[in-house]
Amino acid sequence: MISKQLTVVGGGLVGAAIAYGAASRGLSVRVLDQGDTAFRASRGNFGLVWLSSKGGGMPEYARWTRDAVGQWGGFHQELLDRTGVDSGLIQKGGFWLGFSQEEVQKRANLLAKIDREAGGIPFRMMEASEIRQYLPDIGPKVVGGSWGAQDGMANPLFLLRALHSGLKKAGADIISGIDVAAIEHDAAKGRFTARSRDGQGWTSDRIVIAAGLGVGELASQVGIHAPTVTTRGQVLITERLKPFMDYPTNKARQTAEGSVQIGSTTEDVGLDDGTTVEKIEWLARRAVDTFPALANARLVRAWGALRPLTPDGYPIYQESGTCPGAFAVVCHSGVTLAAIHANVIGPWMGGLTDAPPDVAPFNGKRFLDKNARFVGDH
Repeated sequence: MISKQLTVVGGGLVGAAIAYGAASRGLSVRVLDQGDTAFRASRGNFGLVWLSSKGGGMPEYARWTRDAVGQWGGFHQELLDRTGVDSGLIQKGGFWLGFSQEEVQKRANLLAKIDREAGGIPFRMMEASEIRQYLPDIGPKVVGGSWGAQDGMANPLFLLRALHSGLKKAGADIISGIDVAAIEHDAAKGRFTARSRDGQGWTSDRIVIAAGLGVGELASQVGIHAPTVTTRGQVLITERLKPFMDYPTNKARQTAEGSVQIGSTTEDVGLDDGTTVEKIEWLARRAVDTFPALANARLVRAWGALRPLTPDGYPIYQESGTCPGAFAVVCHSGVTLAAIHANVIGPWMGGLTDAPPDVAPFNGKRFLDKNARFVGDH
């Protein structure tokens, strides 16, 4: 075991993947998890491992996502071999489906732009008649769409379980029910103390702040500018149905258990993680327009969850310039990027590797240089 110790504040998909990446390579790791009281983003994640359309406003992010998606197969197998927990990865391609020629053409233009600027992100546009060869149950309102060969899906809750199981097998200490309120830096000793609201403290050589909606406030205490905003996603789930959807789509996907997950919304509602009749109806109608057979399916659950993202929608991966050894992470795509968080970000933030050049564009200082804003699909 390596003698240095890393504390990760946040035990959700992002924090757990980073912690796993460090712990599985021999670092002593502690995870401080808020537990069931947290606004757990994995509860509202649609579960897509998705490359198509990512990075329309930032080619660096398109390439980052391309590399992450390419690592998912090996990552899934590693977790399965180590923990016996199946993350639910099915990665044999996915479809974006459109209801008008105008939106289909807009999609084609976006994907062509991303592939041209980032490279290595092929796609294929299809008319409805061709899509029916893969998804025979789509409805007449679907006029066309795009096919991404690298796209797929996973189960966010099983992924989180696999990561926590992997952490325990690697000897990491997971402490739940901890609401971290402060990060203290002892510059003379080069040590950090995470302090909970009830006064408990945990000291380590390095610290990663991956606390979702709480990142901004904690990161500012170690000199990192990491503005964080919220988006609410409402999701629906049906009863278990006979398999009819062999590929995930942007509007619905059928799980390995047979239920169909329908989602999701993107709403700016602050810290309200509830549901609304208006959005549930919108999701249901859109799903039925896509797959008319769903009109006869029973909905068994609807829920909302809050997801953190930055003002421009792209991640922050940053080390403090004033408190070396302190890092902050804000990320909206915890499932899609899980493999690269474990394989690249975890070892770097744990001090096992140098900073990868790919993360340079994701410094939070970009929000001090310009009035960044949300610019598209991330």
